[in-house]
Amino acid sequence: MEDLKHSDPEVYAAIQQEVERQNDGVELIASENFVSRAVLEAMGTALTNKYAEGLPGKRYYGGCRFVDEVEDLARSRARELFDCDWVNVQPHSGASANAAIYLTILQPGDTFLGLDLAHGGHLTHGSPVNFSGLLYNAEYYGVEQEGPLAGRIDMERVREKALQVQPKMISIGASAYPRDFDYEAFRAIADEVGALLWMDMAHTAGLIAAGELNNPMKHAHVVSTTTHKTLRGPRGGMILIGDDFENPFGKVAPKSGRVKRMSELLDSAVFPGMQGGPLMHVIAAKAVAFKEALNEEFQDYSRQTILNASAMADAFMDRGYHLVSDGTDNHLMLIDLRNKGITGKQAEAALGRAEITVNKNMVPNDDKSPFVTSGIRIGTPAMTTRGFEPANFVQVVEMMDRVLTNPDDESVTLAVRGEVKELCDQFPLYDFVLP
Repeated sequence: MEDLKHSDPEVYAAIQQEVERQNDGVELIASENFVSRAVLEAMGTALTNKYAEGLPGKRYYGGCRFVDEVEDLARSRARELFDCDWVNVQPHSGASANAAIYLTILQPGDTFLGLDLAHGGHLTHGSPVNFSGLLYNAEYYGVEQEGPLAGRIDMERVREKALQVQPKMISIGASAYPRDFDYEAFRAIADEVGALLWMDMAHTAGLIAAGELNNPMKHAHVVSTTTHKTLRGPRGGMILIGDDFENPFGKVAPKSGRVKRMSELLDSAVFPGMQGGPLMHVIAAKAVAFKEALNEEFQDYSRQTILNASAMADAFMDRGYHLVSDGTDNHLMLIDLRNKGITGKQAEAALGRAEITVNKNMVPNDDKSPFVTSGIRIGTPAMTTRGFEPANFVQVVEMMDRVLTNPDDESVTLAVRGEVKELCDQFPLYDFVLP
């Protein structure tokens, strides 16, 4: 980074300060992770200079020989990783991938059924402030408020809602749901009402690839994901199909008159439907991350991520914290702080002063605004990457409890910040901070 250091010291300084922040703090945001040095290196290459609209072998620009090789590597590795027929690695983000799915399956005003944002869903699954809620008629299912399934999705209620609203598409996937999904049951409901089933596995893709969670590929018609989070790659998106099929909309190829495959419609929805040139340096980094995820070490990492989350959840509940659904099956937990007398906003700020990074989050039946919230979301992927084991996460819970119990006590904050630094120094992350 010597060239950057001399040509733009302001940007260089900000980058170095961010590296120091990542090195010195406990990162518990469930959607964040730390990529390898190899992924970082792939991102910072001359591939960023190359336009490559279209697909490998079918580009609208010349000079694409080598970027074709890179994209083919990314596609073949993703197919192997998820045991699927088809993949498009070009979406710039998970939201971009989701937009292409809407563009393929729905017309403006069509009805789809998704998990309510206030119950752990995602903005792109029908939030009224998002394009998915602005352009389409979003209906919602949620989690149970009480009883044996409190905090969990009741599949019979999903079926009742689907029968009531007759959606053209049913979406699965969440940003703050700590449990696994019953894909077979979702598919049965989709078939009963004649809907296409879409799974957004952005949060859990790495855990699914490693075989630690249920796999949606044989049940969902189409699957989308980000390539970071538990997959531990660069920030980006991807669309996959387990078993490709003829599109149900009767769309045909212009010259041959044959019915197009669903994969062809999705390819066209990505480009030229909703974006132009792919980011080839990011696709290269995706290819590197997919190769890493095919290794046995990644399976061990994914297993450890879940073990760490379980240990952390137990430690919180032992200290009287209310976890939505009373635990977790995956990498995250959602904590309702109302019995602790502190809001999500206050908790995020207090923990941040101690260099423990979390995000405020709505909880089911929240009585506070999305800008305040009653809860926080916590995940284990990033610190598991650094080498944390259950005992380390239990230690972090003890630190967090001290801060959350004394959010305005500066002496507690300073003490915990020192302990955080001491702990993180035992698990070095990046070593390229320059003097």
